[in-house]
Amino acid sequence: MSRSLDAFMDRARARCDAQLSLLGALSEKPGQPDHSESVLAALATFEPAVVYALQAGGKRIRPCLVYAAARAVAGSEVDTEEQTQGSALDYTACALELIHTYSLIHDDLPAMDNDDLRRGRPTLHKAYDEATAILVGDGLQARAFELITAAPALSAEKKVSMISVLAQASGLAGMVGGQYIDIQATGNRLSLDELQAMHALKTGALIRAALVLGGIAAGASQAQLAALEAYGTHTGLAFQVVDDILDVESTTEALGKTNGKDAQANKATYVTLLGLAGAREIAEHLLDSALVAVEELDDSADMLRELARFIVHRRT
Repeated sequence: MSRSLDAFMDRARARCDAQLSLLGALSEKPGQPDHSESVLAALATFEPAVVYALQAGGKRIRPCLVYAAARAVAGSEVDTEEQTQGSALDYTACALELIHTYSLIHDDLPAMDNDDLRRGRPTLHKAYDEATAILVGDGLQARAFELITAAPALSAEKKVSMISVLAQASGLAGMVGGQYIDIQATGNRLSLDELQAMHALKTGALIRAALVLGGIAAGASQAQLAALEAYGTHTGLAFQVVDDILDVESTTEALGKTNGKDAQANKATYVTLLGLAGAREIAEHLLDSALVAVEELDDSADMLRELARFIVHRRT
């Protein structure tokens, strides 16, 4: 990773985490209706589970892509350290991370992937209980859309467009639908086209949305949005291919989640279909396609280019 990308990602993570840190106090949320003391007390007991989920860490790839997409459109000033914390981009990046975090919480549940470890810590249903984990995930999903409606300095038209993009990416014909297909495909052998179609929804849809949302927030033209969306399509698939490779090659300690789970669950993956060498070849091809997609963008898109390389060549 280059120094410039390292600094950019550190800054993006810090800004997203600062915004996330404001969301855990359920009984003190501005604009919240007055509640009785008993309701406030009950909400206060819920807060630790919410905070546990929000402070789980992670690489924050999706927020980084939001900032990088906006930078590609509007220049480096959109993510400088002097930028006021709490900007529309911070709200947008945080909304993406809330959707992603909710999806991980639900994916780890016994009825889904049944995992005990996430980001190096016990999964939420292990740290608390299954019902609490479901409710935290539900709450984070709803809060994501609320954040976009509250984002400062965005027109109503932009907010409606962004809510539509995020809803489609995370819903029945996006991430949720892809997860359903994945569950139904467990134990079955898929063709490469079927596997890519599934992951274009399960993993790719939210990554693609991160690019489009960052572009809309920064005032992208239709041509720029098309380039960002194409980049997101290729990068989102590449992310999943590399995840499949790392599930085989890496360790539980390095990944922060249980390795080898795909093979144990007899899931369809790029490695089971193509082998390690074939999966690496596909990842490199997708990287090339992502870089071609943003060829017409100027040097402001260099962070997107570096992020694509990081996603494909990462070791965790």
